[in-house]
Amino acid sequence: MEVLKRYRVVAVVGASRNLEKDAHTVPEYLKEHGYTVIPINPGVREILGEKAYPSLFDVPEGLAKEIQVVDVFRPSEELPRVAEQVVVFSRRFGVSPVFWAQLGLESEEAKEILSKNDIRYVMNACMRATYRMGEFGHDLA
Repeated sequence: MEVLKRYRVVAVVGASRNLEKDAHTVPEYLKEHGYTVIPINPGVREILGEKAYPSLFDVPEGLAKEIQVVDVFRPSEELPRVAEQVVVFSRRFGVSPVFWAQLGLESEEAKEILSKNDIRYVMNACMRATYRMGEFGHDLA
């Protein structure tokens, strides 16, 4: 599956306003390259000129149904909780976004949760680096 080539609407869980964090620079890069970025962060109202939502469940239904990738910038120990949220989100909105855990993030428990619920995932990979290298065919589990 060519994730970055086919899917252009990305919810970024843990998006940051801090200009030096990857959780800011990666979504910024994606936005500059034509992706729709939906920041998810309970502590802020706006990131990259886009309305930020406290959680996936706070994204308005019409926009939520467009989400194709959930890009996660949270510690690895939080991935199972985020995976469970993506499962509920998928059922609630009738969508099946790809779960993407950024470089350095991986969780066997999250993989199991996602696999049992037929949600495709990428672990331990940076969307920006993947895009830059032209690896549009990143392996999905």
